[in-house]
Amino acid sequence: MKVLVPVKRVLDYNVKPRVKADGTGVDLANVKMSMNPFDEIAIEEAVRLKEKGAATEVVVVTIGVAKAETDVLLTARAMGADRGILIQTDDEIEPLAVAKLLAKVAEEEQPGLIILGKQAIDDDSNQTGQMLAALLGWPQGTFASKVELGGNGVQVTREVDGGLETVDLKLPAIVTTDLRLNEPRYATLPNIMKAKSKPVAKKTVADYGVDATPRLKTLKVVEPAKRSAGIKVGSVDELVEKLKGLGVAK
Repeated sequence: MKVLVPVKRVLDYNVKPRVKADGTGVDLANVKMSMNPFDEIAIEEAVRLKEKGAATEVVVVTIGVAKAETDVLLTARAMGADRGILIQTDDEIEPLAVAKLLAKVAEEEQPGLIILGKQAIDDDSNQTGQMLAALLGWPQGTFASKVELGGNGVQVTREVDGGLETVDLKLPAIVTTDLRLNEPRYATLPNIMKAKSKPVAKKTVADYGVDATPRLKTLKVVEPAKRSAGIKVGSVDELVEKLKGLGVAK
């Protein structure tokens, strides 16, 4: 069974975002970019399935600028993916267009399972996996904390507000990963060197005939308001009085 893993190039989680002076977006010039952390979990899960013999091939796909080949696809192949697909574009692609492109890739590759992160840490949309499942007409298991393949299906344990929910899905299916699914392996230097020989197919949005025109317009981007200083109190009675003044305590 082939496993397809979509990944995204995002601002590294250790970097503090800076808003552009004109307020049009986040400044990405000369900052470290890396793979979306939830997508690292997806890659790790796919590679583990291959190591168990449940999967025969792991294909990773990303949509973005040319640098994504080294920032994202190389890391994914070093972690164990067999080959990569880069859909190159300099434009910002919204979740619906991403889902449409991934649906086209799925039609070409015919994977038995698609695993992707539940959301990207730059926009936190949490939409692509669900949209992709709708476009393909495949069952989906989102927010997965455990994935078990068996027979012609996959059992997914989901993290929900009330605890855990287990769903049985028929293959092919979509799974989106949550933080507690696994601990991604480190891409070692020897594996990075070996990964350079693994193939990467380069495509464009036009190759798939998808309309990626943005449907949303960003009016303005501002930094979060700075947190105001706290108030020190000398006693419990004074604390209660302060809370009453704020309408918290009665």
